[in-house]
Amino acid sequence: MHVPDGFFDAAVSVSAGAVAAAGLAVCLRGARRELDDRTAPMAGLVAAFIFAVQMLNFPVAAGTSGHLLGGALAAILVGPYTGVLCMAVVLLVQCVFFADGGLTALGINITIMGIVTVLVGWGVFRLVARLAKGKGGVTVAAFLAALVSVPSAALVFSALFWVGGTAPIEVSAVAAAMGGVHVLIGIGEGVITALTVGAVLAVRPDLVYGARGLTTPLVLRGAEDATVTVGAEEPVEPVAARGPLRAFLLGGLGLTLVLAGIVSFFASSSPDGLEAVAENHGFLDQATHHVFGSWALADYGDVGGIPVGVAGIIGVGLVLLIAGGVAYAARGRERVRT
Repeated sequence: MHVPDGFFDAAVSVSAGAVAAAGLAVCLRGARRELDDRTAPMAGLVAAFIFAVQMLNFPVAAGTSGHLLGGALAAILVGPYTGVLCMAVVLLVQCVFFADGGLTALGINITIMGIVTVLVGWGVFRLVARLAKGKGGVTVAAFLAALVSVPSAALVFSALFWVGGTAPIEVSAVAAAMGGVHVLIGIGEGVITALTVGAVLAVRPDLVYGARGLTTPLVLRGAEDATVTVGAEEPVEPVAARGPLRAFLLGGLGLTLVLAGIVSFFASSSPDGLEAVAENHGFLDQATHHVFGSWALADYGDVGGIPVGVAGIIGVGLVLLIAGGVAYAARGRERVRT
């Protein structure tokens, strides 16, 4: 759903940029309550993981593909404020280094793919998680949160297109097409999000921000291990406080590099949901040339002849460094209790 340059007029682009800037300012302050020295590296890893998985387009309909947006996943793992920051870093790196998403549309992309998906995803997750119990309930809540967040973002795109789209297209037709295909993409998003959250819950439940309100850490005297109870009835085995965290982060980074460096070669080459809708409804030609479209990494290395896996690894490194740096800068002075 990366919006290119040319789809929206200047008024909508500038307005969305102002909304994105204001949202990021609020999130930089709010992230202080979510981040500390222990969780800041997790934010960097989550952003890098989302970048990698966004490269893995999967088929959803005849001639159409989709990919993870990641807003709900980021919010659940590291918190809604930090989640928006992670998404903004991913979108910034994609725009500047890979010409994925227009430069003048960066504010639109951050608003739609970052702020909207995080807010909707987090709201749905909290609502469902309060009704569910145990790790299974958290996983179900993650699936539904991700599923709902994607078509919600598509409908916000349609509303903005109605306000300031550059093509005289009937907005109801665009909304129906965007909503329909992105419901299918949302199912894939929900599966990926549920699997990822479930995997982290199984290994380090204390690192799932969305489960903090549902967990009670019990520190054993004379030991560094902690027993965490997810929900009311489902105890989790003790986990070490330091060593396993490093192992978890290194393992997560290794998986991220494999996804970006190897699995990306097998991603679907079909146009994604927005591109397919734009082509079918006759406004794809409104897209203008990206100012960084001739860079070596543009289109994930296709312009410069760089293998997509190499471009993906470079992107993972950039996102990890930038998002990790932002997280460390935004972290609070006191440790976040889990």
